[in-house]
Amino acid sequence: MRKEVIGLGALNYDVLYVVERIAKGGEEVGIIDVKKAPGGSAANTIVALARLGVDTGFVGTVGNDEEGKWILEDLMEEGVETRIKKREGYTGAAVAFVDARGERALYILPGVNDRLCIEDVDREFVNHTKILHTSSFVNREQLEMQRELAKRIHNKTKLSFSPGMLCFKYELDDLTELIERSEVVFISADELKSLVKKEDYERGTELLLDAGARIVCVTLGGKGCYVADSSTGESHLIDAYPTDVVDTTGAGDAFAAGFLFALLRDKSLYESGKTGNLVASFCIREYGGRKGLPYKKFIPATLQKGARKQKINYRHRLTQINTDDKNQHDKTKINLRKSV
Repeated sequence: MRKEVIGLGALNYDVLYVVERIAKGGEEVGIIDVKKAPGGSAANTIVALARLGVDTGFVGTVGNDEEGKWILEDLMEEGVETRIKKREGYTGAAVAFVDARGERALYILPGVNDRLCIEDVDREFVNHTKILHTSSFVNREQLEMQRELAKRIHNKTKLSFSPGMLCFKYELDDLTELIERSEVVFISADELKSLVKKEDYERGTELLLDAGARIVCVTLGGKGCYVADSSTGESHLIDAYPTDVVDTTGAGDAFAAGFLFALLRDKSLYESGKTGNLVASFCIREYGGRKGLPYKKFIPATLQKGARKQKINYRHRLTQINTDDKNQHDKTKINLRKSV
């Protein structure tokens, strides 16, 4: 049976230290609490989708240790079908420090994640899904594996790409093969700025659309999200849902889940972005990337309130907006591919 979404990414054992504040160089800061949970960006998104009732699967690798066993058991308990390679070595780990404002510092130990290769990927499994969602690994070998897989998967399988930390390590040209194959690219404003070297997220979004992505979703933290679709010329800036922020870990992963959930249900670009914001708002109410993730029963009622639509224009780099035309500022759909 064909899956709706299969994830491919690092599987990590997360250790979260709740601290008074993020320490500066040479400073000693107290630890308030310690929390442990399974993690990994793509895996967080897949677990969130599974809780929303989406038929999911996951491809990855863990070590032959207790942490790897725990991660596998957790995925199965969430209803995720797995194709996980167990190998000698230690499971990947992520150590995070989170302060009272919900801000964090993150350190990654890849473990056996840096040994995942194309031969570990069940081609029949990933070819029988509507969407393959993949996120960043630490080492370049896995980026090359992702590029190769993008070439090999069936053209009916749509790619969803969340580059994450890759944006701080590589140039846009290094990721173009994955971006141009992607139905959706999920990226934070900071990641986008680092990748395209542009301060303006609208301009940065345009560059990713020009690179071949059909849809680009930029998460803006407390400001919500900006979403744009090159096939329709549509773009929206959508407010975040007001909530008490405890920890921002996994917020982008949760947003991706909400957006894909709505997209699979043939919702509009705006409604998909709104749903992404909603799922992310649940995530950040709790420590860790999964504890706060909502189940489907919470989605319909809360979708009716919280976010507010802002009508904006997509600014093409060679198109001057006529500021004298007041009607221009009321459009939410314009042509992204204007001739020049």
